[in-house]
Amino acid sequence: MFAAGLVYGRRTQGYDQIDEGLRSPLLWMRTPSIGALTLPLWRAAMGRATPCVEGVTLETRRIASEDGAEIGVFIYRPHALRERGPVLFYIHGGGTIMGSAAAYHTIVSGYARDLGIMVVSVDYRLAPEHPFPTPLDDVHAAYLWLRDSTSALAVDADRIAVGGDSAGAGLAAALCQRIRDVGEGAPVFQLLVYPMLDDRTTLRRPSHHRGQLLWTAASNLFAWTSYLGRAPVAEGAPAYAAPARCPDLSGLPPAWIGIGTLDLFYDEDVDYARRLRSAGVACEIEIVKGAYHAFNIRQTRPARAFNDRMIDAVRKGLGLLENPSAAQ
Repeated sequence: MFAAGLVYGRRTQGYDQIDEGLRSPLLWMRTPSIGALTLPLWRAAMGRATPCVEGVTLETRRIASEDGAEIGVFIYRPHALRERGPVLFYIHGGGTIMGSAAAYHTIVSGYARDLGIMVVSVDYRLAPEHPFPTPLDDVHAAYLWLRDSTSALAVDADRIAVGGDSAGAGLAAALCQRIRDVGEGAPVFQLLVYPMLDDRTTLRRPSHHRGQLLWTAASNLFAWTSYLGRAPVAEGAPAYAAPARCPDLSGLPPAWIGIGTLDLFYDEDVDYARRLRSAGVACEIEIVKGAYHAFNIRQTRPARAFNDRMIDAVRKGLGLLENPSAAQ
């Protein structure tokens, strides 16, 4: 979660467009952007470990990534764990430049509790110290470890969902594309919560007062430049670096995309959902009017409703609903 103690900048334009249930006095001022000088402060604020919710136990493992480096993997087991049930592989957000899996303990353990299934997360290395493809390689290595460990973990290898939020959702989308192309046992569902998909968004001027709250255009440019190892350009990016650039989206797992109309990623997410459907991939998109980036972290009425629909989408995607229409 973004630090409330950070100083806010210029006044937010279009404040009246924010859903009344999401408004706060802090949102009168725009969120300050992230850059090389302020990144350590943001990392300190967003990287702190949070506690697990009651009813969930936590295990930590160390595994080798593709380059031999050790990365952390967290396993969340609800006390009411479904025997040989499905598993959710979750990837934390933070623009690929900040955040940590430990900072998501409360959020991810809550998913494990609410779903009644095991959830696994990965502490991938961050840019700019570790630009593409290292974060994706770490995520890929953790996914392969999970698939190889399903018997030991007592989960169903044929019912793995991949998900994440923001940059984590972008990595989830890229992972699904890479797995499809190499044929390594694809997940059955992808949960993409306001995903960061397209570096070309940095080349366009934000419209409709988007990108003023929580994740700004300047932060997005810094993050993509850090991740790519160079500034984004119109001509192209390495395969899997920016999932929205993938020319063929056929054969990917069914998806759920959630996005707010004031989120900087709105256009790229809506377009990705459209292209998935055009490619024959089932995709449900949840659009929340007047919602900004990461709005669902605060416990508000619109946030709770969004999170409930997100959890129901995972239940549906993993076949946990007796009546799938209940999630629609």
